[in-house]
Amino acid sequence: MPRALNDNHPQSFAASLAKPNWIDHGRDWPHRQTSSFVHAAGLRWHVQQMGRGPVVLLLHGTGAATHSWRTLAPLLAEHFTVVAPDLPGHGFTATPQASRMSMAAMAQDLTALLRGLGHRPVMVAGHSAGAAVAARMCLDGSIAPAALVGLNAALLPIGGAASRYMLPLARMLATSALVPRLVARFARNPGMVERMIADTGSTLDDAGVDYYRRLVGSPGHVAAAIRMMASWRLDELAAQLPQLAPRLLLIAGSNDKTIAAKDATRVQAMVPGARVEVMQGLGHLAHEERPHDVAGLMTELAREAGLLRPMAVAAE
Repeated sequence: MPRALNDNHPQSFAASLAKPNWIDHGRDWPHRQTSSFVHAAGLRWHVQQMGRGPVVLLLHGTGAATHSWRTLAPLLAEHFTVVAPDLPGHGFTATPQASRMSMAAMAQDLTALLRGLGHRPVMVAGHSAGAAVAARMCLDGSIAPAALVGLNAALLPIGGAASRYMLPLARMLATSALVPRLVARFARNPGMVERMIADTGSTLDDAGVDYYRRLVGSPGHVAAAIRMMASWRLDELAAQLPQLAPRLLLIAGSNDKTIAAKDATRVQAMVPGARVEVMQGLGHLAHEERPHDVAGLMTELAREAGLLRPMAVAAE
C-alpha cells in the first residue's frame, strides 16, 4: 500500500501541493496563444515560443514564470525565435522530485527539453537564478550560444552571515508542506505581494503584480521556489566562471535589493571580455520595469556577436 504524503517525505510532498491551474490561473496569461505543453525529462513543461530567426532562450528566476517576459519577449521576437519555459515546479510546469531541483539537474532537464523542441539557442538570457542555470548549461557544453545575458544575475555565493543562516533555513523550510501553504495564504492578504515586490527594489504595474499574486498564492509554486533555493550551490559555478565561452553581458539594476549591482562588477572581473550595464533607479525586476531598454541592449549584443546584420546593412 503506498505511503501517504506528509511533511516527513520531502521527496514527494511538493508534487502533491496545488499548482497554478492553466484553465483558471492561466485564463488570461500573457501570450497564452504562444503556449504549449511539452513532455521531456519526465516532466510536462509549459513553454512559450514566438517570432522567427535565431533562437533565444529565456530563463526566469526563482519564484517567477513566463509572465516575467510578457513585454520583453515580443520585442525580441521581432528579430529572434524566442523560447521561454516555466522552470521545473514553477508556473505551469510539473514539479519533479526534490533531487531534480538542483542547478545541475535543472540544467540537464532543460537540455532535454531543448533537444525535444529541436532548438539550439544562439543567445541565452537568464534572470537572477535563471542566469546561473544558463551559465551551468554553457559550462557543461550542453548549449553553445554566442552570447549570454545575465539580468540581475545570481552567479556568486551569498557571503557573510547570510550564507551561514539563509541556506540552512531554506533547507529546513523545504522539508515542510506547511510553510508553502502559509505563504500562499498570506499572499492573498491585501498589499502582501506589493510589499514583496517593493522589497526587491522594483515597481510593477497592477497587471504585473497580479501575475505574481497568482503564483505566490499557489502552495505548489511556492514549495518549488523554496526547494530550488535550498538546493542551490553556487561555489562550484563561481569557480568555473572564467571558463565561460559566450560573450557575457551583465545587466544590473542600481536599486536591486536582492542581488547587489556590485556583484555584476565582481563577475566582470572574473570573466574575460564581460561587460556590465547598470540601469539606474531599477530593482531586481529591471527587465520587467524597462523591457525596451533591455531588448535594445540584447539586440545590440546580438549584432556585435554576428547573430544579426549590422543596423546599416539591415536598413538597406
